[in-house]
Amino acid sequence: MADETKVDETKEVSREEAQRLVEEEGAQLIDVRADHEWEAGRIPGATHLPLAELDERTGEIDQDRPVVLYCRGGNRSTMATDALAAAGYDAAKLSEGIVGWEEAGLPLDPEGGYAAESGEAAAILDARKRSARS
Repeated sequence: MADETKVDETKEVSREEAQRLVEEEGAQLIDVRADHEWEAGRIPGATHLPLAELDERTGEIDQDRPVVLYCRGGNRSTMATDALAAAGYDAAKLSEGIVGWEEAGLPLDPEGGYAAESGEAAAILDARKRSARS
């Protein structure tokens, strides 16, 4: 007999739908990237909750409001979205992450912000760039 267990796909929303959810339904926008990525640039209005801290910080997310999660391109936000959905949250990931947001010319904070590379090596390079600008 075949396994009839249904595997749910991760809920994903477009940039336009994410903006609508935030503006019209009070959705929470959560950035699950690393600290150096957050500091380099983020979507205005987002809350920083790194993926590695999700388990211990889930209580900071209002379960009565929709949640839109994003990362650089989609891997980390997929994991976070799946975990929150399994815990009963109305969670979706932002399609194309912050890279797609930036490529669409949408605003980033702080002024001059950008979608940083992920990973330890990228964090070191970003720190060097910031030091050189000072």
